[in-house]
Amino acid sequence: MNDRLKSLADAGVSIWLDDLSRERLETGNLADLVENSHVVGVTSNPAIFQAALADGERYDPQVRELAAAGADVDKATQTITTDDVREACKVMRPVFDATDGVDGRVSIEVSPGFAHDTEETVAEAAELWKIVDQPNLLIKIPGTKEGWPAITETIAAGISVNVTLIFGLEQYRNVMEAYVSGLEKAKANGHALADIHSVASFFVSRVDSEIDKRLEATTEGPGTDPELKGKAGVANARLAFQMFEEFFSGPRWEALEAEGARKQRPLWASTGVKNPDYDDTMYVVDLVVEDTVNTMPEKTLDAVADHGEVRGDRVRPFYDDAHAHMHALAEAGIDYDDVIEVLIKEGVDKFVVAWDELQTTLGASLEAARS
Repeated sequence: MNDRLKSLADAGVSIWLDDLSRERLETGNLADLVENSHVVGVTSNPAIFQAALADGERYDPQVRELAAAGADVDKATQTITTDDVREACKVMRPVFDATDGVDGRVSIEVSPGFAHDTEETVAEAAELWKIVDQPNLLIKIPGTKEGWPAITETIAAGISVNVTLIFGLEQYRNVMEAYVSGLEKAKANGHALADIHSVASFFVSRVDSEIDKRLEATTEGPGTDPELKGKAGVANARLAFQMFEEFFSGPRWEALEAEGARKQRPLWASTGVKNPDYDDTMYVVDLVVEDTVNTMPEKTLDAVADHGEVRGDRVRPFYDDAHAHMHALAEAGIDYDDVIEVLIKEGVDKFVVAWDELQTTLGASLEAARS
């Protein structure tokens, strides 16, 4: 094991890979990352699948088979993505078994076009769960307003969920409430609570990108106080963890926990640093705390393995600093609620665009195979 990555894992952070492709599966790359880089989970999203299909010839034989069978683009997209996720689940199954289901997880997202449609999200979550048919699957549901009741109903059906596209603190509180309400319904429905797992994917780097842009626009000349830039993403995530600790305590939660319920761990997402002026490991090493997941693109994973410095708990001791920083941003004219609203909309829109591009690419491949 790489010493730096092992130190991260020993600090209570589960290292998940934010990428999946058939090439990783067929070459043994994913299995190698599990064996040698302490990777214990995998996340996927529409953009990841779009990139995999656009660049990978390994899908060509299956595309020809699907074309010959008369599959339309929706069926072909579902078949290809669920096949990849199912195989990744099999690769991760030993980790799942060794960690009592906490890790060894693989995520697949409902169609992003359903992000504002509760009923369609619930229906597709159940369909994907049935198709993949692996106990270590997580169904990704966007943390939109319409997604909250979908989370509750999906959890109530005994299906494990990864809530994605969480940017704001009030949004996060509603996600946790949706999860716990789902567990209460699941218990009433006769499901074993210990078998239901969830993570809440709290996005980090995009918060800095949006707030930095606004800070630069608040003053003329060289810009606003440079000390305010590049810190909002981490501060926001630290406050999210404070909310997590407060929410998963007290009589309501303890009653569920006594029935075997698991906490919905925070998952730090969007941890690839977008500003080259910033430390390329900051969204990993500055968010080290137990009971969390950090899902990284391979570039970030490699950077942490090479020079990431794990310095113990970097979240709990900094709650006051985080509150002070968010207050300073407000004083500088940053409208936090508007930032979050913009990021949620952009997040959904980006996944819709990626999904549309994936289907366009696949549709063209199916036509070429038929001809």
